[in-house]
Amino acid sequence: MPLWKVYHPENAFTDDDKTAIAQHITALYTSVLPPFYVGVIFEAVPKHAFYIGGKQTDTFVRLSVDHIAKQLKDEEKKQQFLAVVARILAPYVADRGLRWEIHIDETPFDLWTIQGLRPPVPGTPESEKWRKEDKPSAY
Repeated sequence: MPLWKVYHPENAFTDDDKTAIAQHITALYTSVLPPFYVGVIFEAVPKHAFYIGGKQTDTFVRLSVDHIAKQLKDEEKKQQFLAVVARILAPYVADRGLRWEIHIDETPFDLWTIQGLRPPVPGTPESEKWRKEDKPSAY
């Protein structure tokens, strides 16, 4: 499960933008993980409720990401991942003059279930079955 929470100014993104962003984010993971693992939540924040440095803003996007299914262990892979994220977001955020920030939390794999099932370890035949079927199943 990667779960992406995107806190953004009201009207920063159209519905088409949100769909495109969610599809790009999902594509980051689907060579290894089932698409249904990937969640993206867009949370519009009114200017009167968003403060940076003690001042109201409507030009800031904050991304909070939870990784559980797969962690980024290697420093080079972390930097590559963040660079890809920056490229994905650029047309929707930086190129529109919005400031942005991201952080990624990595939760232990063994503290996670989907529909009461413990997900299979990535790279196993069971996880490949989940990825191909795009749904959880007993194994």
